[in-house]
Amino acid sequence: MTWMRWAPAMEQALYDPERGFYRRPEGPAGHFRTSVHASPGFARAVARLLLEVDAALGRPEELAFVDVGAGRGELLTGVLAELPAGVLARLRPYGVEIARRPDGLPSTALWTDELPQGVTGLLFANEWLDNVPLDAGEVDEGGVLRYVEVDTATGAVRPGAEVSEADSAWAERWWPVAEPGEVVEFGGSRDAAWARAVAGLERGLAVAVDYGHTAGRRPPFGTFTGFRDGREVAPVPDGSCDVTAHVALDAVAAPALHSLWTTQREALRALGVSGGRPPLALASTDPAGYLRALSRAGEAAELTDPNGLGGFGWLLQAVGMSPLEIFEGH
Repeated sequence: MTWMRWAPAMEQALYDPERGFYRRPEGPAGHFRTSVHASPGFARAVARLLLEVDAALGRPEELAFVDVGAGRGELLTGVLAELPAGVLARLRPYGVEIARRPDGLPSTALWTDELPQGVTGLLFANEWLDNVPLDAGEVDEGGVLRYVEVDTATGAVRPGAEVSEADSAWAERWWPVAEPGEVVEFGGSRDAAWARAVAGLERGLAVAVDYGHTAGRRPPFGTFTGFRDGREVAPVPDGSCDVTAHVALDAVAAPALHSLWTTQREALRALGVSGGRPPLALASTDPAGYLRALSRAGEAAELTDPNGLGGFGWLLQAVGMSPLEIFEGH
């Protein structure tokens, strides 16, 4: 058995150069279905968001689109395919990912494992923060908050050392626990990762999309989960599966910036994604068009299902620009 705290166990399981899950050639799409894979409508919506940001920024000479946690470039490629030529001529697209550059990515895209600095435009992190490693703690029978240690071979857990002052302070501020058995997932590493990402924007909009929670809705027993071959599995940090934990989105938000928290359902509706069925009369006048519209409506319904992908949280933060009017009221 090899016992570790959750943060180093996740780091090794996901990103180890030899056997890390995210180093596998099949990529995330080989194991689970994200919004990007569910429908091209998601990329269309993000492209529309980029155009809204471009307009709000006064159409700068160079416009950046930064896809953080870019997987195999699916979202980046989809967004580029939706943009008009005039915008593409000014666009500097980035895919930020530790995996190698995927085949077929447009030559204009910069593929890097470093967050860009000093850019103006849209930074979009879709299901990135939930894979930033973090530690967990549990209150023991004596009321002491201790780190949770995990066996990297089996996923078994046990109490470890008393938590640090920094993690104790984070828990007191964002995720208070007191009763024996209550679990906290220390989000300081996610807060720092998001702060680094947002700091790279000189002006623009930063968006984090993830399964998450806010104060008053913290899960009492934690959220560590594994995924493999399209199924949820035990979160065993041995490199054989994805290991994730939900994100404390209110804690993540970089201070001193205008912030908006909403759901994917509401965000995509604001961006024109609707799951409404096409009029039945279209079936008789344009059967092929009706089937295409019906297919798009089905995909949109999946993207906005409040019990599925539509339940993702969206954190939007404006950097050196006014909030976008399309999200007012959401």
